[in-house]
Amino acid sequence: MNGLAAIPSSELILGQQSTGWWVFGGIVGVVAFVIILVVAQFFRLWLQAYMSDADVSFFDLIGMRLRKVDAAAIVFTKIQLVKAAIHEVSTTELESHYLAGGRVTNVARAMIAANRAELDLQWGKSCAIDLAGRDIVDAVNTSVNPKVIDCPSRESNKGTVDAVAKDGIQLKAKARVTVKTNIAQLIGGATEETVVARVGEAIVSAIGSADSHKEVLENPDRITKAVLAKGLDSGTAFEILSIDIADVDVGQNIGAALQADQAEADKRRFQAEAEQRRAMAIAQAAENRATVEENRAKVVLAEAEVPKAMAEAFRNGNLGIMDYYRMRNIQADTSMRDAISKDDGPSEPKK
Repeated sequence: MNGLAAIPSSELILGQQSTGWWVFGGIVGVVAFVIILVVAQFFRLWLQAYMSDADVSFFDLIGMRLRKVDAAAIVFTKIQLVKAAIHEVSTTELESHYLAGGRVTNVARAMIAANRAELDLQWGKSCAIDLAGRDIVDAVNTSVNPKVIDCPSRESNKGTVDAVAKDGIQLKAKARVTVKTNIAQLIGGATEETVVARVGEAIVSAIGSADSHKEVLENPDRITKAVLAKGLDSGTAFEILSIDIADVDVGQNIGAALQADQAEADKRRFQAEAEQRRAMAIAQAAENRATVEENRAKVVLAEAEVPKAMAEAFRNGNLGIMDYYRMRNIQADTSMRDAISKDDGPSEPKK
């Protein structure tokens, strides 16, 4: 205590002031160091954006880091859009699409390609198409450079679309459909499989309505005209530009085969009906024989009653003995006549 009391008060004040300055200087140094680190980390990206007039500030870059956004991808995308004279897309919109899980680079490339091709494609529409899972870059490329779809598709097990004309001749056709993307209907529009199915159905209908297969072979364009008139691209993500018949081959004579099968079926039906009639005839004949035997039995029973009736007539005096003998003579004469009539002819004399 005596030692502290010996230190003048002015020296204590100077010591406290020097300590405060050291603390303040340390805080300033830390802040300066942090600022230098931040500047060193984002300076290159900021400088690139500044030199490209991309309008990306240091605070935007710091915010991207805090929001866990790929700042390099956003800056490069912004630079690409600005250099392509697309200034309506802001950094906030780029970040929003990135945080939504979209492919910012693909959307920017699609926007640039659409702008070069003078297609009406807005940023919001592009983001919606990208988030829907469609390849927006491929869609724009197909709008500029139409592509050809095979019908049936190459992945199909069948290599041709088979149809039968009215004369019964089968035709095997292959078609190629040239389409371009309809960006306005890309969201919710049907895919290539629907276009191929519709074109195949229309080809079958066009061939089936022809009176003869020769008409189709002579004028394959009648199939094209009939298919294009149906508006098959309605509700799809594509616009059909043309349908070309690549090949038409003659197949089997389906009409003759069907007629042969029908004739064979009719023959089996007639045979079954004839067999049924034969069985009915056999049953009827057996029934008739049974009826004959039944009648014969009745005759035998009736003949058995004759002796009884004769005996009753003798007892009652209604029949005399001479009448009986005359009846026996008549029976013997009748038997002789029957025997003579049944004889085949005079017998040959024995040698």
